[in-house]
Amino acid sequence: MKLLIQQLIQRPKKLSIQLSKALLLLTVTLSFSSFADLLQDVQEKGYLTVGTTGDYKPFTFFDGETYSGYDVDVANHLATELGVEVRFVQTTWKGLVGDLKEGKYDIAMGGITRRMSRQLAAEQSQGYMTFGKVFLVANGKEAQYDTLEEVNLPSVRVGVNIGGTNEKFADEFLPNATIIKFENNLDVPKAVSEGKVDVMVTETPEALYYETTDKTLQAVRDESPFTKSQFGYLIPVGEQRFLNTVNFVMDEMKLKGIDRALMKKNSLMN
Repeated sequence: MKLLIQQLIQRPKKLSIQLSKALLLLTVTLSFSSFADLLQDVQEKGYLTVGTTGDYKPFTFFDGETYSGYDVDVANHLATELGVEVRFVQTTWKGLVGDLKEGKYDIAMGGITRRMSRQLAAEQSQGYMTFGKVFLVANGKEAQYDTLEEVNLPSVRVGVNIGGTNEKFADEFLPNATIIKFENNLDVPKAVSEGKVDVMVTETPEALYYETTDKTLQAVRDESPFTKSQFGYLIPVGEQRFLNTVNFVMDEMKLKGIDRALMKKNSLMN
């Protein structure tokens, strides 16, 4: 003990540095050991929370009681692979990223376009379907509204959902048109069918879905869309292990043909 005290007196500076390093290492170690990542958290609580708008057929639809659609099926499959239950949380396009940041759900799913602004605010999964921006119009009016120039006029009423990429597209490429904004995306094709708006800005899968299921509607530019993008899923920033797991499940779905089967089930392909 006496020798130790003498050493402490003789070498205080060196020992202080060593103690500081040791304390720092201990702090970092304890921090990591006590940190539970999202994947671990989901498994421990026994359920996966999925944020979805429920207003974008055929990817997500909420009828007031149950959810359905391609991404709803994928969410159920993902939960099964993780060995947990799934719980859906309704959100809006405007609040999609904000609700994710606030921890209202573990993952956002439902026809979500991969884009840079979302990458900066969250983690994005790999893409699972390529599509583009197109128009949905009343049946027989395809030739009247098949270019941006024909639609970008004050006399043309353009319907978009608030907070999504459709609204951004209209603001950028159709600044002269009369833009009518809807809180619920399901109300836009209905407005086209009822003659309340002339054109709906949408994406290829949704336009083709409505053309198939509603004979009063017609997709425009579905074979030559104005843009090209992919759909993906949103995960909180920094949750790399959970992101890797989601991408792994998506790869396995492709490998086993599960994604194609679910697409056929939800009228996304023949």
